[in-house]
Amino acid sequence: MASVVFPIPTIPTIHRSFASSTPIPINRFSLSQPRSLLSLDSCPFRSHFHFSSTSSRFIPLASLSSDALPSSDVPPDDSLHSLEEARLAVSEYLQRLGVSEEESVSIASNSPRFLKMLVDGVRELDETSMWISWSSEGERPVGDGFGFKEKVELMAREKGDNGKVAFLESAGMNLSSAMNVARYLSGEMLPSLIYKVKYMKELFFSGSGDGKLIGKSARRMMTNLSIPPDDDVQQTLSFFEKIEARRGGLDMLSSNEESFRLLLESFPRMLLLSIQSHVKPMVEFLEAIGIPKERMRGIFLSFPPIIFFGTEVLKSRIMTFEKVGIVEMEFGKLLPKYPWITSNCIQGNLKQIVSFFELEKVPNASITDAIRSWPLILGSSASRLELMVDSFDELGVRSKKLGQVIATSPQLLLQRPQEFLQVVSYLEEIGFDKETVGRILARCPEIFATSVEKTLRRKLEFLISIGVSKTQLPRAIRKYPELLVSDPDRTLFPRIRYLRQRGLSKRDIAFMVGRFSPLLGYSIEEVLKPKLDFLVNVMEKPIKEVVEYPRYFSYSLEKKITPRFRMLKERNIECNLEDMLGKNDEEFAVMFMDDKGT
Repeated sequence: MASVVFPIPTIPTIHRSFASSTPIPINRFSLSQPRSLLSLDSCPFRSHFHFSSTSSRFIPLASLSSDALPSSDVPPDDSLHSLEEARLAVSEYLQRLGVSEEESVSIASNSPRFLKMLVDGVRELDETSMWISWSSEGERPVGDGFGFKEKVELMAREKGDNGKVAFLESAGMNLSSAMNVARYLSGEMLPSLIYKVKYMKELFFSGSGDGKLIGKSARRMMTNLSIPPDDDVQQTLSFFEKIEARRGGLDMLSSNEESFRLLLESFPRMLLLSIQSHVKPMVEFLEAIGIPKERMRGIFLSFPPIIFFGTEVLKSRIMTFEKVGIVEMEFGKLLPKYPWITSNCIQGNLKQIVSFFELEKVPNASITDAIRSWPLILGSSASRLELMVDSFDELGVRSKKLGQVIATSPQLLLQRPQEFLQVVSYLEEIGFDKETVGRILARCPEIFATSVEKTLRRKLEFLISIGVSKTQLPRAIRKYPELLVSDPDRTLFPRIRYLRQRGLSKRDIAFMVGRFSPLLGYSIEEVLKPKLDFLVNVMEKPIKEVVEYPRYFSYSLEKKITPRFRMLKERNIECNLEDMLGKNDEEFAVMFMDDKGT
């Protein structure tokens, strides 16, 4: 589109200064979102200004609401015409500041409150005949020969923000927030600011639809922090609280224009960073340690202050983790899980956590594995962890066994003791003593992170429903506690269905599970099918033999079942599965390989 150029009279020097006005604290923004005043359907001008939260087209005059119009008592048609002239004036003013025509049209069309402020200001000066006070000595008075549009541009220049307020409103901020942030960014040129906002939005808000996962991670970090936050974490918490207060809450953290607006208002300093010398080198460094670009937005949104650190600061904070055995490339896997590990408060707490576990005589390898698996434990105070460790100790789980538990299920350390004790009490109700409960904890700690009502009770009901008697339940669980965390639909039912297809009855399967509960944990393709095929097709035994000895499935087909079967066949010896497989090599040799035995 060709530029529309209007003759502009010489504009007198303005003595008021935007930068000299009293600063408004950045943390006191009004967070209410103004109603959109723009129609999405009319006007031929389209923009590539992608970060605007409203249409990038011209404002259709007939669609404007009354609160966007000048506040004078002029007829509506004159008001609409005045606003249209004001929009053109702002667009041309922005172009003189180095903004492209298309983007200037977009900004002017998406900053109705700013335009209204200018128009109201012009009307007020017209009504009070105060334009004469704007003229410098020796210059032609502003009122002489100045049209309405020229006065609007003069008013825009007098604001002293060099177009930044209009731009920030078009990016989604309300007018008061835009003015506050513009003061903070007073040294930035408008074209540079536009570029930075576009780049930051791309960095923080582009990518796959994993917004709910990012929000869930943010909520988990908030919930599990029990140490005093440093300034960076506190700022992040305040940002999260603002997001959580809006519709959709933290689930909308990475997929909402409102979130981007709140991000800019909460961290305006990021718009002072150099994209070329600061932000891009940091992105390249994160890629170098193994973080894909599409996962970076989760890091930046979960901990926005990390963008201020720079590569050298990040490297120094990575070195802290090298002292506990986590090298740079492993840190690249750790950072997306818990971006706060780069904060000062978490870095300081790392030493406290390691010292605590060393006093509990937990092996260093287990400590490192726990941090790798669940770095959120670093946001917990040692005193909070001690509550759970004491609960483990009462069950006989300490030192090396404690290391096994935290390496496998470190999330248990962040449980409330009463939640843990509910599971302990339920297992005791089933018939286990504390020692057995401790052994179950050491073998399958994830059981203790489940809900009694939603998980454990339902799993027991399932076992009873397939025919396992209540008297057999303790034995079945003791031998294979993983039953309590196995998914019936994905794990247990398919195995039962397969065994039924091979000719075993429901009663047979219940009897087998009661005697050897690990049966339901074996893979169909890798264990059940090949061993049943060998039993029936090679050994020529009836499938019912596994009912009496379901432990058959626990032996290696290549290393034990096949070699022993061949040895017996060479000697024409017939025996049941338990005699064939249940003895160690020495007992087997004495019984079957000795000439006297044959």
